[in-house]
Amino acid sequence: MSAYLSVQSVHIIFVVSWMAGLFYSVRLFIYHTEANDRPAVERDILQREFEKIERRLWNIITTPAMVLTVLAGVTMLCMRPALLHAPWMHVKLAFVVGLIAYHFICQRIMNQLKAGIFKLSSFKLRLWNEVATIFLVAIVFTVVLKSAVNWIYGLAGLVVFAAVIMAAVKWYKSYRAKR
Repeated sequence: MSAYLSVQSVHIIFVVSWMAGLFYSVRLFIYHTEANDRPAVERDILQREFEKIERRLWNIITTPAMVLTVLAGVTMLCMRPALLHAPWMHVKLAFVVGLIAYHFICQRIMNQLKAGIFKLSSFKLRLWNEVATIFLVAIVFTVVLKSAVNWIYGLAGLVVFAAVIMAAVKWYKSYRAKR
């Protein structure tokens, strides 16, 4: 039992690190994009600095934390294979696959920014940043509630939560515009 709990602790630690890296990376993408509005000299300095910070954060924290999260999760499933028969675990794993896809889309965005390709506005990046929050909430509630997850209420709650987050981002945009 203690070996499983140790692996579970490692899993949780690296989930926290991974999420922190994802949240901060997209925040850096926002600042990187907003640097385009600066005078040329300032813009060039800021964008070089953001590229360096983004690369370091991604390669030293975010991606290794993702890998260690997945490895610890797989280890827990190997230690308790019966978990694979639990319906809530299938739901959790589907959200995890979505979060991994989110991770690689963020990596693509980072590479585009480095190449000087700015496909998303800072507002769209702010919305994109909240997608990780939605995955985090969905995964945590699925794991904590397990079989108590009622699909209709769970899905409705997630949609309402996403709508509240998106409304908050829009409100913040209008607040910033007024300042």
